[in-house]
Amino acid sequence: MNSPLKRRQLLKQSAAAVSVLCLPVKTWASRQDRLQEAIESRFGPAIRAQDRVALKIPALTENGYSVPVEIRVDSPMTSDDYVQAIGLFAEENPISEIAWMELTPESGRAHVKTRIRLAGSQHVVAAAKMNDGRVFEARVFAIVTLAACVI
Repeated sequence: MNSPLKRRQLLKQSAAAVSVLCLPVKTWASRQDRLQEAIESRFGPAIRAQDRVALKIPALTENGYSVPVEIRVDSPMTSDDYVQAIGLFAEENPISEIAWMELTPESGRAHVKTRIRLAGSQHVVAAAKMNDGRVFEARVFAIVTLAACVI
């Protein structure tokens, strides 16, 4: 004959279920913090606007081992107004900073194409620092069906 759950067993199982449900939220928050720290380590605590950087990445990628990325920054690239640096970051990768590129007015235009690895579906951030200290960014969520960079 089956006996009903005892009170202590019910409490233990409930506590275990609650801790499992809370784990992904805690992990997600730490990943967001790690991403923010990586961006601030390169650009400082500057206020980032979202109107001059365009980040083009496929919304759905079958393979995270080679994801095409295109970053374009709206800038005249003159000696008075140019992009000093572009950074590319991903929240789920073991190392959040994927790429760092430095530019000068002689670069001609602030336009970069490359391929990156992504460790699963995640937010990818492109940030650009102008010569006057302003920082602009763009965020895109990329869905990856086969992850890369997994530890």
